[in-house]
Parts: sequence; structure tokens; C-alpha cells
Amino acid sequence: MKRNWELDELIEHFTILPNEMKLIENKTGETRIGFAVLFKFFQNEARFPTHKFEVPKAVIAYIAKQIFSDPELYARYDWTGRSITYHRTQIREFFGFREDTLEDAHEMTEWLCQHVLYHDHDVEHLKEHVYSRFRELKIVPPTPDRIERLIRSAIHTYEENFFQTAYQKLPSSTLAKIDSLINSIAYLEIDDEEVSGEENGQLSFHELKADPGRAGLESVLKEINKLRTIRNLELPDDLFKDIPQKVLKKYRQRVATEDIRELRRHPAPIRYTLLSAFFWLRSMEISDNLVDLLIQIIHRIGVRAERKVEKEILKDLRRVSNKYGILFNLAQTAINHPDGIIKEVLYPVVNEQTLKDLVKEFKHTGPAYREKVHTVIRASYGSHYRRMVPEILSILDFRSNNEVHRPVIRALELIKKYANTGLHYFPLANDIPIDGVIRTAYKEIIIEKDDKGQERINRINYEISALQMLRDKLRCKEIWVPGSNRYRNPDEDLPSDFEERREENYKALNQPLDADSFIAALKQEMIQGLEKLHAGMPKNPKVRITERGNGWISVSPLEPQPEPLNLVRVKAEIARRWPMTSLLDILKETDLRISFTEQFKTVANREILDRETLQKRLILSLYGLGTNTGLKRVSAGDHIESYKDLLYVRRKFIHKDNLRNAIAEVVNAIFRVRMQEIWGEGTTSCASDSKKFGAWDQNLMTEWHIRYRGRGVMIYWHVEKNSTCIYSQLKSCSSSEIAAMIEGLLRHCTDMEVEKNYVDSHGQSEVAFAFCHLLGFQLMPRLKAIHSQKLYRPEPGMTDAYPHLQPVLTRPINWELIRQQYDQMVKYATALRLGTAETEAILKRFTRNNLKHPTYQALGELGKAVKTIFLCNYLHSEELRLEINEGLNVVENWNSANSFIFYGKGGEIATNRMEDQEMAVLSLHLLQNCLVYINTIMFQNILSEKKWFDLMTPEDFRALTPLIYTHVNPYGTFRLDMKERLPLEGELA
Repeated sequence: MKRNWELDELIEHFTILPNEMKLIENKTGETRIGFAVLFKFFQNEARFPTHKFEVPKAVIAYIAKQIFSDPELYARYDWTGRSITYHRTQIREFFGFREDTLEDAHEMTEWLCQHVLYHDHDVEHLKEHVYSRFRELKIVPPTPDRIERLIRSAIHTYEENFFQTAYQKLPSSTLAKIDSLINSIAYLEIDDEEVSGEENGQLSFHELKADPGRAGLESVLKEINKLRTIRNLELPDDLFKDIPQKVLKKYRQRVATEDIRELRRHPAPIRYTLLSAFFWLRSMEISDNLVDLLIQIIHRIGVRAERKVEKEILKDLRRVSNKYGILFNLAQTAINHPDGIIKEVLYPVVNEQTLKDLVKEFKHTGPAYREKVHTVIRASYGSHYRRMVPEILSILDFRSNNEVHRPVIRALELIKKYANTGLHYFPLANDIPIDGVIRTAYKEIIIEKDDKGQERINRINYEISALQMLRDKLRCKEIWVPGSNRYRNPDEDLPSDFEERREENYKALNQPLDADSFIAALKQEMIQGLEKLHAGMPKNPKVRITERGNGWISVSPLEPQPEPLNLVRVKAEIARRWPMTSLLDILKETDLRISFTEQFKTVANREILDRETLQKRLILSLYGLGTNTGLKRVSAGDHIESYKDLLYVRRKFIHKDNLRNAIAEVVNAIFRVRMQEIWGEGTTSCASDSKKFGAWDQNLMTEWHIRYRGRGVMIYWHVEKNSTCIYSQLKSCSSSEIAAMIEGLLRHCTDMEVEKNYVDSHGQSEVAFAFCHLLGFQLMPRLKAIHSQKLYRPEPGMTDAYPHLQPVLTRPINWELIRQQYDQMVKYATALRLGTAETEAILKRFTRNNLKHPTYQALGELGKAVKTIFLCNYLHSEELRLEINEGLNVVENWNSANSFIFYGKGGEIATNRMEDQEMAVLSLHLLQNCLVYINTIMFQNILSEKKWFDLMTPEDFRALTPLIYTHVNPYGTFRLDMKERLPLEGELA
């Protein structure tokens, strides 16, 4: 049962009704309060508490008040005697429940195998399903230990059946090919260190598991070799039909952590199913990687060409100013002296050098510039990258659901057809698609004319144009790739049962089924917002709307907040009581209090290590990962755990899902431990922002950051107002912050209910406003370019309305477009909510490369309406602007603490493996949240003392944050023994 309850929730769930009071009336003292608490707990949870103090104090107090009892008496209620047994029987009978039997356990195992385990293996989720099922059947569930054993038994039974079924689907030819592949790469493993077998054309298992290198021709050819190796196994298309990827990922992870010798020891059904699941998912991942490589390489060729041409231009070019004046003078002089000699008539007006500069400038802009860039692209592509095109077209199949994009597909077929010919031009007999493949600006370059004036198409130029168009369409998923995951058919991203569950889906989003009701509510909100802003403008000295430019909004900067007077003294007291507290001790103390290491389960089929040893090794490993010092450095500490022990724990236990579960456990513990009188009421708002970390660059994730300079990756944080980070994501520098923002709001898995999200300008767009509104979140950005924002009119014919806002008012919202696409917009929002595909994969459809998509246009209109409402509130209320600014200051403070904790290796993520990069980020997240947890308790220990609490002013409480680290030592202990010497050769013999 959750620990924190609001008053309205207590009233809804724990109010004792008259017919229920009759059961309580004849009881007195601790029996009365004990029975009442058991009764209401069972009514809500359909089970009895596992121990006395599982029931929150707020619930006990609320129940005690209704029955005129002292809540303190509950502690004296006998939890083991005959009375509680009788009370449980009485409560069961009242609600029509019965006790469970052995037969019920067998039936529950069968029910889990048939209805749940095919799509979910998470133990915590399964517990929810089991309790819910027992509630439906009106059976009192068994003890938590028995429930866990029941679930483990069900998983074991399901997996045995699953392995056997998958094994039987594999044809003998595929089994033979899997054996041949495993046998041929087994010899490449030497003492657990896998070496490359590329020299003899054979891939090692390590290489099959590895992520691609940096974008380039070599990486493309390596990935094609991997994909071809896997496709040669000929796994049946329906092998894992209807099995969700998250279930298969569990088995893929298991294979990834085992070497070939371990895999070969499994019985045949387990071995072949595990390997098939691994190769099945790797095939998808490699297909995605190939598309990513193709997109990046095409982009890189163009960018490098432009950079090279611009560099040459800058060396050679001196821009000419006042061109119109020069043209006027030339024209006037030519008219006045039509028969004059140029040197005598024009050069005195405009000198020869200026005219030469004009000619150069024209040559370096417009068509001439494009031709130069294309020449450089052609040279780079023709001499190097062209080798990859036949290989990619032979291994990947490109498709589209839209006839508009068929020309690109036909162009690729044509390129594939003539790939191995030496022709410079396509034969004239071919029907060569032009429209939709060649951009208008490049037609003159690509379509040439021979001596007879007949048009012909140069193959290389055409290939470059087709690949550039392919890149644009892949990025917005108008063209997709069968056998991939992120670039799969976009129709598969949407929930397949949306129509059957229409009412349920609309209800989950809290949106009306009728588009007119949705529009009417939004329109009314727009009108109210505009009226409020308009009425308040004459009394709003901090905001000015002027005619400057095309309408200009000016907002005065916020006034500095008063300095906290006594907070420094409280922080000094923390440093005095807990001086130089070890960061490792902070991690350890957090685990001893809340047992977050219980969340780390092995990917193997059983655990051999005892929990105490595992706990110690997990804490050391997480510290090494979270500080970026690494497992080798940590293993050299004053403990008995070796590097090999820590590496085993890292491989078998520390994975993304386990880390996320541990983080959620710590976050929820922070929420539970907080004292309201110190930290204020629980919040429903968080702020999100990203921070750049340096990283090794031989991978697809690391990119050059234009704003921050240098190569690296971004970590996107979601942090609530008291410095607790609820979600983190690793992302590339160019990937969408909007997708990351929505992902965090939907997937944080903590007890926090987010209603508002503060972002900076990079985390917002009209599409973001639209989706946040549909999903029930308020997007609240701090807009950098506030001066250029526009307000949209709610209705046509309101030209003269809101005179104070006229300079920034623009066209009315196209409500008809929203009405037509309302169902589709809700469908996409439901896909985001359910996670039927990655958030970024869904949002790819709604980018500038896909402006004509009707749903994109409707989302743009909806976003404009929602953004107008936000802007009206933002400009009208200085309190709102201050609230957003304070929220973003919290996430910036979180960013500043990252470098204090993640200090190893210069703060650079020193790995090219994406999984290892994610582990480092999540471990940092966990470690920093543990610091917040312990600091929260430290502050509360001090402020619980009256003299310190009375010292605090409102400014002190406003500025109070648990994210401080002046009293923390992240580096470990330093031991110096002057009598010890290094055993250097020849000196100490």
C-alpha cells in the first residue's frame, strides 16, 4: 500500500459506511481499532496486511477518528492471537471471500502461463496480476513468500513450454546452420577474451554482439557482413510471432552475458531457443544500425562538401556592398553614353576590381554554388562511398505505404539493376522516375544534354539525389525497412486494437470521444486566456507588446530573489556532524535502509551467490560505474572482492531494467521519508533538461555538439522541485529533446504523478504542446525567443478583438483540420502512452521532412492553440514565469553536481558500447539520488531540533535543497605508510 495519502483519497477509500460500522460497534480498545484497520485495508487491497506497520499512519489516524478511538492503541493490537484469526474470518465472510487452496495455486500458474507470461516476465508486474486475479475470484491470496514461489514456478513452467515450442518450429537445416556457426566461431575464444576473426572472413561471437563503429564505409560493410551471417541461418518468419520484444530481450540479454562454452552446455531446446532469440533481435538491431549509418553518411557527404566549398569561397571572396546602387549607376551611365567605350565610360563610375568581385560573388552563390557543392559530393561519393550502395540495396528492402513516395522506391530498384554495369548514363529506354527523386534546384545538374540535344541522366548524379531523398523519407518513416525495429512499418507503431478499445483509450487519456466537445473546451480556454491577458495589459508593467518589426513582445527580467540568511549555517552544521562523508558509505547506507540492491536479479536461470556477498559486490560495482572510476580501480580497495568478482556481477546482474527499478525504489523512498513541514507538500511538477558528456566516438551515439563544441553524448534528466531525479536517458546530440521529454513523463515508474513539466526552448515545439495536451501534461517552457512569439485567434472574424494584443495576433486556428484528424491524433497519443513503439520512432513522422502529413498539420494547429493559451498565462502572470525559472534552476543545479560524482576518466564516458554508456549514466543517476536521500535525512535530523527550525526564514526554506556535497568525499580513503616501499627491481632485493 502506498505511504502518502491526500485527504480526499482517505475520504474516498477509508470512510466507514453505516452497515460496516455495525461490525465494529461491539468491539472496544485496541481490538476496535485493529479490526477497523484490517477491515478497511482488506476492502481496498483484497488481502490482509503482511505485518502490523504496513498500514500508513495517516490511514490509521483517519479510521481512528471515525470510530472515536485513539490511533496509538493500534500498536497494542495482538497480531498473533486467536482474536485476529477470528477477525480475519469475519472480514472474509462479510466480503464473500474464501481462503486459498493448493488447487488454486495450480490454476493460478496455468492462468499466468496462458494469459500473462507471453507478454510480461517482470516479477513485480506479475504480482499485481496475481493479486488482481485472486480479487476477481474472491480468494484471499497466500503469503508474499508463497506468491513469489508461485510466480517463479509459473515462469519456469512457461519457459519450459516456450523453449520446447520454439525448438520444434526450427527446421533441421536451421539447427544445422546454428551448430555450424557456433562451432566455427568457438575456436576464436581464448581464455574468455574473444579475438577478431575478420582476417579469415569469420566473425567472432564478440563481433556479432558488438555495436557498429563510427559512421563510415568500413562500419557499413561490417554490419552488412553481420546481417548476412544471421540471415543465412534462415530462421522461420513466424518463430516468435506475437511474442513481445521485451520478453525476447530477456533471453537476448542472457545470451549476451554468456560465452560460447556456457551456451553449449544448455539442453538443446534451451540452447537453440536462446540463440534464435538473440539472432532474431540482433537482425533487427543491425538493420536499424545500417539505416542509421546510411542516414549519417549521406548527411556527412553533403555537410563536408558544403564546408569544403565554403572554405574555398571565404579564401577567395570579398563581398560587395550596395549592389543596387552600383547597378543604378551602371544603368544610368550606360543610358547616358550608349556609344561609349566601357573602360572610358563605366570604369570611372565602378572600378574594374569591384566588377570582378561582383562576378566572383555571383559564381559562389545560387546555381553556381550548388554546382560546386555537388561536384565535391560526387567526387567523395564516386571514389569511396559508392561501394556501399549495391551492398545495402542487396541486404535491405525499402518500402512505402504512400504512392507519393513510390518514385524513390522505383529509383532504388533502377540503381540496384544497373549497380554492376559500367554505364555512365542510364539507357534512354528506361522509365526513369524524376519527380519526387530529383529536387527542382538540381535538375539542371543531373539531367544533361548530349551533342544532339537529347536529355540523358548521369548515373552517379542520379544515385546521389535518390539517396538524399531516401534519407529524408527514412527520417520521417514515409519509407520503411522490413525486418528492422525503429524503421519498421509505421502502421505497426500504432495500437492494433485501438478501434475495439476506443472508449477505454479515450478514457485513459481523459479526452472526450466527440471532437466537437474537445474543440469547444479548447476554444473556450483560448478565449478566456486572451481576454485575461488583454484586460491585464494596461496594469502589466513587466510586459510590453509593440509594433516593432512584425510585432514584438518584451518581458522584463525577473527580480533577484532575497538571499537566504541562515541556510549557510545549517549546511555548516551538516559538515560539522558528518565531515567528509564517503560517497561509498552514502551508497551503502541507502541500501541498508531501503534495500534497493534487491532489485538486481540475475539474467541467468538461478542465483548462486548468497545475498550478503552479492549486496557488497553490487555496491562496489555501482560505485565504480557511477563515479566513472571503473571496476578495476574499485577492486584495488581495502576489501576482499576481486576485479573478476565485480565483473561477473556487472555482467549478470547490472542491466538497464534492474537499474531503473533500483532508481525508482530510491526515488519513492525519498518521497516517503520527507517531512512536509521542512520540504513542503508533495509536488506534481518537474523540470527536464540535458547535459553534454564527453564520450569515445567510435560509435553511432557520439556526435559533435554544435552549441557546446566537442564530441559527446547527451543525458536528459527529469528532476522534481526538491532535486530528486525521476528519470534519465542517454541520447545523441542531434536527437529530439521533445521525444526525450515525453518519454520521461510517461516512463518514469515512480510514485510521482507529473502534471507540469518545465523545459527550455529546445524542449518545446507546437507538436510537443499538442501531444502533452492530449496526454494530460502541461508543457511550460522558458522561451528564449519570446519577442517573436505569436498569438492565434480562436475564431475568424475577430480582427478587431483584443486591441492591446493586435501587433502579435495572427490568423485563426483551423479547427476543421483538428476535427478531421482528432481520432488519428488520439491514436498516436495512445501509442505513446502504451509504448507500442519507441517515443522517438513515433515522433519521427512529425518533422519538417513530412509537412504534408495531415495528422502532422492537425497536431501543428492543436499545438498553436495550446501554446497560445500557455503564452497568455505566461505573459499575464509573473508568478508563473518565476515558477518556471525556479524549476529549471533545480535541474541546472542537478547538472552541476554530475561532474562532482562522475569524476573518473576526466568525466568522459570511456566506452564505445551503447549498453555500457547507458549503465554509466544510470549508475550516476542512482548514486546522485542516494546522495539526495541521505542529505534529506541529514537536513531533517538537524531541522527537527527546535533551535535550528526556528532559525529558518521563508527565504531559507525556499532555497533549501538536499543536493549539496561540500561535506562529501567521493574519492575514497588515502592511506600512507612511510615504512612501506614499492618492490622495484634491483633496489629492494
